[in-house]
Amino acid sequence: MGLSFQEANAVIGGPGSPFEVVDVERDGVPSRSFKNAPSDLRQLFDTARGLDETFIVYEDEDWTFAEVMEEVDALGYALVHRYGVKPGDRVGIAMRNYPEWVISFAAILSIGAISVSMNAWWTGPEMEYAINDAELSVLIGDTERIERAAAACQRANVRMLGVRLDALAPLAPNVEHWQDVVVRGVAMPDVELSADMDATILYTSGTTGVPKGAVSTHGAIVQTIFAFSSGAVVTAARRDPDEPSGAVPPCFILIIPLFHVTGCIPVMMTCFSFHVKLVMMYRWEPERALQLIERHQVTNFVGVPTQSWDLIESPNFGDYDTSTLTSVGGGGAPAPPTLMNRIDGSFKNGRAGLAYGMTETNAYGPRIDGDESIAHPNSTGPVPTLVMDVEIRDEEMRALGVNENGEIWMRSPTLIRGYWRHPETTASTLVDGWLRSGDLGHIDGDGYLYVEDRVKDMIIRAGENIYSAEVEAAIYEHPAVYEAAVFGLPDERLGEVVACVVMLKPGQLLSADELRVHLQTRLANFKIPTRVAFSDAPLPRNAPGKMMKREMPGIYFP
Repeated sequence: MGLSFQEANAVIGGPGSPFEVVDVERDGVPSRSFKNAPSDLRQLFDTARGLDETFIVYEDEDWTFAEVMEEVDALGYALVHRYGVKPGDRVGIAMRNYPEWVISFAAILSIGAISVSMNAWWTGPEMEYAINDAELSVLIGDTERIERAAAACQRANVRMLGVRLDALAPLAPNVEHWQDVVVRGVAMPDVELSADMDATILYTSGTTGVPKGAVSTHGAIVQTIFAFSSGAVVTAARRDPDEPSGAVPPCFILIIPLFHVTGCIPVMMTCFSFHVKLVMMYRWEPERALQLIERHQVTNFVGVPTQSWDLIESPNFGDYDTSTLTSVGGGGAPAPPTLMNRIDGSFKNGRAGLAYGMTETNAYGPRIDGDESIAHPNSTGPVPTLVMDVEIRDEEMRALGVNENGEIWMRSPTLIRGYWRHPETTASTLVDGWLRSGDLGHIDGDGYLYVEDRVKDMIIRAGENIYSAEVEAAIYEHPAVYEAAVFGLPDERLGEVVACVVMLKPGQLLSADELRVHLQTRLANFKIPTRVAFSDAPLPRNAPGKMMKREMPGIYFP
């Protein structure tokens, strides 16, 4: 057998290790961090200079690390000398997953500016809100986003740099073509950076009110990259010595938006920092993903649970060689145990994985995969990790004991600094160095964390707390179910009743009564949905892949 989780942490985080962990203090609060992590992101980007290995594969384009860095230097030069961008200025990125997204991100951070990730699905008014809220200096976008934001940028006097604008004509007066501005052969401007400088603003989903910009520093993102990489090393150290190791070099496929924290940090930035090939898709298509996995011998598939379902359910799944995949999973939404088992049974070498993180932790958090996920179904992994402490607290912020349900609190060097120009929300979310997650859960006697539900999503029926994730997991055990969402509906007598929306697999039939019979052997009666709706289309999700449950009552139960 391999090492235990605690033993592996002690080795990987011990003295002399590349991932050596040391005790630190931030604003009087004790914490831990990686001793050997650089202080800023430019130092990580600089390690890619001159490397002839392939970094980005996009459609029929191959970009080496050296070519990407030449383009990064050219854009950094243009931002400073053509657009007058200074350290601390905000530069927006609004485009689909193009190589220029990656280049823009690296260039903006390398000159000390702040990268503002614009949700590519936003409407014109939503884009205008972020443009004004962040007070952008420049917006870098593709055709669709440039058209959508042009009027707002003109009103706010924001200059625009267009990427792959073949279809955009005529150009707005404040738009320039990338190829006219980004000219290779110039040096990156010399700018002094530090760990505590702001680096990114990622707008949260905005479950209440307007979206809030989550601000991360250079130091937090560097620590996050080391945290994810050390986690992979810890997992490797725990493997059975007889278990075969990967036979091909690591290679990630990017199947989620770069404007989402998971696509940006654990996927793209990990590849950039540790010189791993990244295969990018124009849009999510399961059949195309299978082709790319086979062609490029992809080893890591990180997405939301729906994408894992899509891959397995593809009619031609068995026609493709997916044997190089070693990790299939991700986060962003709960994964039912049924899916985890399907993954382990469908791939020759790929094991199911699930991570618990959020924008406010730069996507970092506990992770579980392989045999552990089978032994501890519904858990998101053991805690504490090398650099993250986790506590369960009650409404009075008191720490709770083993198997007691409460709100999940996290402390880590990967946390955001706060919310852009929202000091009150920052103060209520970040308390004495700890992040209030807004999630409910518990830690069992073996130290495994279980995320039950969002605080705001918990259903209270006649005084009984019902966790929608538990009900959804039971629904997913029915073989006809493809997607399911559970939420509460107002009820005059009970306060709330349990409702669900189900999308069936193609060709499958299932009635509401048949679903309830299925659930009767799995759930207490009060947890079984009294209101059931079926959808012919995929259930609505936001950009990070989370179910938009707040909108569902009006859609399915008007």
